[in-house]
Amino acid sequence: MTSFQLILACLLGGALIGFTGGVLGIGGGLLAIPLLGLILGMDQQTAQGTALIMVVPAVLLTVRQYHRRNHIDFRRAALGALSSIVFTWLGARLALGMDAVLLRRIYSVFVLLIALYYFHQSLGRRGPARSRPDPDSFGWAWYVGVGMMAGLAGGIFGVGGSVLVVPFLTSRMGYSQTGAQGLALSMIIPGTLVALLTYAVHGQASWQVGLPMALGSLALVPYGVRLAYRLPEPRLKFIFACMLVLIMALLLARA
Repeated sequence: MTSFQLILACLLGGALIGFTGGVLGIGGGLLAIPLLGLILGMDQQTAQGTALIMVVPAVLLTVRQYHRRNHIDFRRAALGALSSIVFTWLGARLALGMDAVLLRRIYSVFVLLIALYYFHQSLGRRGPARSRPDPDSFGWAWYVGVGMMAGLAGGIFGVGGSVLVVPFLTSRMGYSQTGAQGLALSMIIPGTLVALLTYAVHGQASWQVGLPMALGSLALVPYGVRLAYRLPEPRLKFIFACMLVLIMALLLARA
């Protein structure tokens, strides 16, 4: 593949991933990582670092789009972000010292568990209707804890911190699916920057691939967010679960 073909493929791939990330509120990195490994033969750590190059601008734009449609409480997001920074760095250091195959398998299990949760949410039998908790009833310590979870997952897996905490925000703290996605993405912005710097310093990021993917993703993120707000919440959760199963399959194809 020539340099021109590689750049064009990265632009198109980034656009598709950006659209998907806009719909699901995941920044697109979860899908980019297995594709980079499967198509370009990158090891798990390099794929994670390269995906972060695309994820940073995509997350910033996605958060802006979510905030325009449903106000994000940035004070709560800041509490989570501050705690996520330290745990992202710790997680990234841990991941860089792990065997690449072992890390990919752990990542696959992580994705599968979240997918099963969302299948249960979208397809499972529903009992008597229960009122959602009021997000305003939770104090600052809850958001610090959420940030710690997001940071550790984001550091170890390169991305995925928002995917881990969205189910917690919806099931335990009363957020809607789109509201949780916007808040979770806001929390991971500083930690994602820390993770990218850590991976880049250790030479585990390909800028030649990551930058055109980032440019491509920015083109379609707004359209993905627009679709997310049009979909019924159970259907959005079902699509989310199906996408996670696809990601797991791609990861296992190289395991």
